[in-house]
Amino acid sequence: MDKWQPGASLDTLRRRAAMLSCIREFFKQRSVLEVDVPVMGKSTVTDLNIDSIVTSVVSELGYLQTSPEYFMKRLLASGSGDIYFMGKAFRDGEIGVKHNPEFTMLEWYRCGWDDHQLMSEVAELIRLLLGGEKDIAIDVSKLSYSDCFFERLGFDPHSADLEALQLLAATLASDSWIDETRANCLDLIFSSQVEPYLSEGITIIYDYPECQAALAQISPNRAGQNVSRRFEAFVNGVEIANGYLELIDAGEQTVRLERDRKARERLKKPAVVVDQKFLAALHSGVPACAGVAIGLDRLLMGAIGVDSIDQVLAFSWLRC
Repeated sequence: MDKWQPGASLDTLRRRAAMLSCIREFFKQRSVLEVDVPVMGKSTVTDLNIDSIVTSVVSELGYLQTSPEYFMKRLLASGSGDIYFMGKAFRDGEIGVKHNPEFTMLEWYRCGWDDHQLMSEVAELIRLLLGGEKDIAIDVSKLSYSDCFFERLGFDPHSADLEALQLLAATLASDSWIDETRANCLDLIFSSQVEPYLSEGITIIYDYPECQAALAQISPNRAGQNVSRRFEAFVNGVEIANGYLELIDAGEQTVRLERDRKARERLKKPAVVVDQKFLAALHSGVPACAGVAIGLDRLLMGAIGVDSIDQVLAFSWLRC
């Protein structure tokens, strides 16, 4: 069939427009400034699990941005105060019922807040957007990453032996997992054995493993274990938000980015040059803050109860 028609119905497109308008009003009432940053840049992220789309401008290498984070932190270092961005982000190799290479992202930063304060605001916004014009009661649950594992699998993911995690991952997937990293094994176990069993409504998981810190700070939990101050929000079991108590130590961030870069080399992934302007902003001084990104297409899927991202986009990649 010639897919010239949009994937989303007109009612869905109207719901999308209303959602974007509601988000802008939400942040206007809280004096959070909307910013417009580039969706194409000369650098990109070093994250092993994210593939960037490469472009070229006057024969100079460029990248479609996987998130506005680096540019937004440069604004924070320049004294912007609380800010949000709502627009397009891009990731290669992500096409499916929940993924499109071009998607709409909402990202915001709260200066002087910690991750738990931001979790509360995330839950408030999601409840507002899911309810639409109706006053619908939506359950919100909040639990730690370790509590999830104890409830479902009966062990502590932070102290579990790597060999045991590799064996479980191999059992769940294939023998190739017997040599996988701790971070990847935990990710597989969580996605297959925990995530499908999350409760209906909004679930916020916090205190992720230290090995999955990315751009989050690391600190001890109540048990004295080092964990990343990172959280994710799920709507009816689907992950739609990823947030951090932001790492603002330039030295530690440099170490992490360089470690990622070398890991990409070992795995023969496309080489990425570390974004020096981002590091310069950190050296200049990014204020203490918490930040979060929400995939608005997935959130809209949950709000209207559809199973495919194609149904909430005017034209997904499959229709371009």
